[in-house]
This record gives sequence, C-alpha cells and structure tokens, in this order.
Amino acid sequence: MNSSQELHPIVASPLVSIIVLNWNGEKYLPRCLDAIAKQTFTDYEVIIIDNASTDHSVDHVEQHWPGFQVVRLDENLGFAIANNLGAKIARGNWVALLNNDAYPRPEWLENMMKAIQNYPMYSFFASCILQADDPDLIENAGDIYHISGLAWPRRRNAIYNETPLETDEVFSACAAAALYKREAFLQVGGFNEKFFSHHEDVDLGFRLRLQGYRCLFVPEAVVLHVGSASFGFQSDKVVYQVNRNLVWSFVSNMPGWLFWKYLPAHIISNLIFLLYYTFRHRASAIWRAKFDALRGLPAAIEARKLIQKNRKVKDAEISQAMDHNWLNPYTLGNNAERIRRLGRALGLDPQHEARLNQQDER
Repeated sequence: MNSSQELHPIVASPLVSIIVLNWNGEKYLPRCLDAIAKQTFTDYEVIIIDNASTDHSVDHVEQHWPGFQVVRLDENLGFAIANNLGAKIARGNWVALLNNDAYPRPEWLENMMKAIQNYPMYSFFASCILQADDPDLIENAGDIYHISGLAWPRRRNAIYNETPLETDEVFSACAAAALYKREAFLQVGGFNEKFFSHHEDVDLGFRLRLQGYRCLFVPEAVVLHVGSASFGFQSDKVVYQVNRNLVWSFVSNMPGWLFWKYLPAHIISNLIFLLYYTFRHRASAIWRAKFDALRGLPAAIEARKLIQKNRKVKDAEISQAMDHNWLNPYTLGNNAERIRRLGRALGLDPQHEARLNQQDER
C-alpha cells in the first residue's frame, strides 16, 4: 500500500468523482485503491460504496488512503442501486465507475480527460479493459448491442499488441471501468435498480442513446480487470441476471417500429439460449431467468412508456448503432478473435482474416 504522503489530498471541487463499488473485496480492493492513488490526473474525489461486506475489506481504508470516502451500506443492495447512490453523493461533473477488481494504469483518468476535451460531442466513455490474469488479451473495447437484445464486448480475447485499436464510437461502455457525464447519468435515472447486477450498463447505454448521448471508446484509457470476482464466471447467478435483464432492457428500450421488426430475433435468441444453458447444466438458472423476465414484463412495459415518450433520437439512428448480423451472437460475435488466432496459426491468407474483421464489425 502507498503511504499517506504519496496519496492525493481531498479536492474541494473535484472535476471527477471516482466511485468504487465493493463487496467482500479484501483480495482486490487495496490494489484498486493504490492504482487510483497513482493517477497522473489528480482533480478527483474517491467514493467507495461498500455493499455490507463481511470480510473487513474497508476497515482500514481511511487509514491507508486518507481522503478516500467510504459509504458503508447495511445490506448488499447490488451493483445498480449502490452505484446510483454513489452518483447522487458525487460532487464531480463526471462520474468514473470502477469495480473493486479493476486496476487502472496511471494515465487512465488523464487520457479520459483528454478525450472529453478532444471529443466534446460525447457524454460517456469506454475504457480499454485488459484481462488482469493475462494482460496480453483484451476483455472489452466497448460493448456491441445486437438487434436481438444480446450484447457482448468488442474484441474480447483479441491479442492486445496485435489488434489495431482506434478512438471510435461504440454502443455503450462496460461499467467495470467507465466515465459518464454526471448530469446525463442522473437525467436518465442511472442504472435500472430492478436489475441488481449484469447488463445494467448496456441498458443504461441504451437509455442514454435514446436521449441523444453518445459513447466513445478511448484506447489509451487502459484498465486491468479480474472480472466476475463477486459472482464467478458463468455462474448460475450470472446466467440468471444476464438472461433476465436483457429481456427487460429490450422491451423497455427498443424504440418504435424497431421493436416489432427485431422482436422475432429477440424471441429466437431467447429460445436458443434456453436450450444452450439447459444442456450446459444451467437449466434451473436459465428457466428461472426467463420465467422471472416474463413476470416482470408489466413493469418493463410501464417503463417503456416513459422512456419512449421522452426519447429524442430517431429510430434509424438507434438501428445504425446496433449489430445486424443474425449469426454474430452465436458465432463470430463472440468467437471471432479465437477464429482469427486459429486462422493465423493455420496460415490463412490476410484476405480471409480481413473478411472475419468485417463480419465482426457489422
């Protein structure tokens, strides 16, 4: 840990409020806070929202990181509610969200601030997230949203040093390490608190887009992320949360005639993943997810009425921001990078690899 002399002092009127969500993060939180303390951009405050941890992970935060504020909750309210609380408490014009297992490189926030200055037409920003256990691999370079309602991270499992990454627009940002204009975040109501966790950042990105806000991927803003530290990769909880929430998000957010146009793709994808997870020993989780999604449809429809009434962009603009390849969620959308690496190993010609690139970006 850093000594108190090396830490940044409390900022009276910070430009950025960094919100770190923690739940039993004793294994990860110190490294995260050390990484924040080493940021080259220092006009920030840090708010740690602790979801009723039982592992004493926040017991000594104020001692080792003076000026970092800890908000201790009496119960685990989940990702969505806790981060919304942090955004309301925040004093900065910008809200930077970090998971407790996300470790930003020293220039992360500085490069985000440069992006704000250079691209003022954007209101939220996606980090270049690498896999902490293998920093040679990309975990997320912004989110892709498919017409079926499914979403996945761009460039997942791509080799970082071999993948050209450009500053460009993406559908939404992975909230494990993202930056939002606080005013915009609060205007759309923050994260949907019914989601508890998972897919809530995609849903938020959709609602921001419906208000005319746009998301930019910043390749220089690099963060290492352990991922699934709280729930476990592809655990029953993850399968349940994602597959329930994506239904509610589609119903609430898909605008106008696009809802009816893409509803068949949505239904088909739900049926496919029902079968997929049933035969992957996740039958209980996936069937509960879809059952609860159906039970929650009346609330999603009510939310839809308000969201669509207040939206400011045309259907065509939203459609243009989505992925339209029907096969991508099941083939290239998730596996294109693995296919590319296999192709290089087999000596496939560059034109074939270029075609894969084009398919992945549709």
